[in-house]
Amino acid sequence: MSDLAHYLRISNLLAGNLNIHTALGSVKAEIDKIIEFDHLDICLTDTDKTWNTSYEVGLQTTWSTSRTLVRQSPVRDILLGKTDHLLTGNALNDPRYVFPGAESAPILHHEFRSRVNVAMKVLGEVVGSLNCSSKKENFYDERHVEQVRILADMLAPYFYALRANEKANTEAVFRARILAREEGLRLGALSLTDALEAERQRIGMDLHDQTLADLTRIARDIRPGLTTVQHHRLQQQIQNMIQDLRDIIDTSIPTILELFGFQHAVLTHMERAVSRDCTPQFDVEDQTGGNVDALPETTRIAIFRICQEAINNAVLHSGATHISVVASCHDPRGDLKIEICDNGQFQTRTGKPGSGFAHMKTRAHLIGAKFEHSTKDGTRITVKLPQTAQEAERAEHEDFAG
Repeated sequence: MSDLAHYLRISNLLAGNLNIHTALGSVKAEIDKIIEFDHLDICLTDTDKTWNTSYEVGLQTTWSTSRTLVRQSPVRDILLGKTDHLLTGNALNDPRYVFPGAESAPILHHEFRSRVNVAMKVLGEVVGSLNCSSKKENFYDERHVEQVRILADMLAPYFYALRANEKANTEAVFRARILAREEGLRLGALSLTDALEAERQRIGMDLHDQTLADLTRIARDIRPGLTTVQHHRLQQQIQNMIQDLRDIIDTSIPTILELFGFQHAVLTHMERAVSRDCTPQFDVEDQTGGNVDALPETTRIAIFRICQEAINNAVLHSGATHISVVASCHDPRGDLKIEICDNGQFQTRTGKPGSGFAHMKTRAHLIGAKFEHSTKDGTRITVKLPQTAQEAERAEHEDFAG
């Protein structure tokens, strides 16, 4: 079969392929009949000529695992328009391919000696390069350059269009994610408004049922001729009321979190919580090396509030004898994980069963975290904050600050 017949088959095989990888794979066998190779790849540049992406068949190398800076590419002279082709009999010692900072590891590792590279152009503009490599030395000559040039001219418009379509799809997915995030934040804000209203009512009830009742009792007990014992009892009641007010204020303004950090703030809240009616054992660990405190303020406060709510539930409603809070790095990607565990008996609170979990879940979703809870053999609450959510929160914080 003549080369022309193979070129025609390549055109037919490309039709209907909507993915660069499958399109290149569909024509690999026909290209191999025109020009023999150990490795074939298509290198396409971004619009601004800063980065390039490789799509390869045959041997799989690191070229296709990530983008490469054009200035570090072994075919940079083609991508930058300095030449329309490169030809070498031994790329291992050719400074055009192997130079300081070059992404030449595949050439050296797989011993791609002979190489022929030709520019891929659309409307006269270089959009990439078609690259053939062989492990044999001095395998290619000028005749092969012309064969690859014909292939490059055939493939360039098609793969350029596929790349544009791929980019458009990626941007569409990105926009959809942004819209979904905005909608999630909107719904979360509505839910948080309800949660804040419930918090306001809780504070009002605390002041009514506790502080106002104490003041009423003190006002009733104040009368002329108090004995020393009665006077001392009134002083103690006033001190207790002041401490109760401090507890109410501390649950509303996390000043300790700002001053001393996450671990100390949670530990302090734990100490105050368990001193009320019971004395369970407890421990607080930050295994992240301070990463929690490096989070933006809104994210850090949300995590602290979740810990507060979980600790209060454990102390007031579960009868737990041990409570723990552990912050750790979830995996090598940098995700953060906060776990609040107790060994008590789970009970729903009077009024709105599960509302505490709902509030915690809302706070977690507003910062892009995943919320999980289990009530088997005690209660375990897990908040996972992905690295992407941490970066997004920091970016939004920086944009706002700017």
